[in-house]
Amino acid sequence: MEQLSDYFNMNYYEKLGQYIKRKRIEAKCSLNKFAIEVEMESSTLSRNENGKSVINVETINKIAKFYNQTPAEFLADFEKYDKANS
Repeated sequence: MEQLSDYFNMNYYEKLGQYIKRKRIEAKCSLNKFAIEVEMESSTLSRNENGKSVINVETINKIAKFYNQTPAEFLADFEKYDKANS
């Protein structure tokens, strides 16, 4: 049986994935180009953006680096975005 905490964690990853996708689109970067830039498989990135998989620390590091941010800065920006849009 799925625990309630699992639901909230997945909801968090879904929102984070949507945020990553929004930032990528704002940067006018295709999924394939972005995947190359952050050294990820495009299929993995797509699953992350669509909330189909858990986004790990390594992925956050790579994406934050693309935006010239630390992982903490990137996640802080996400939290601000999430609060403003919830």
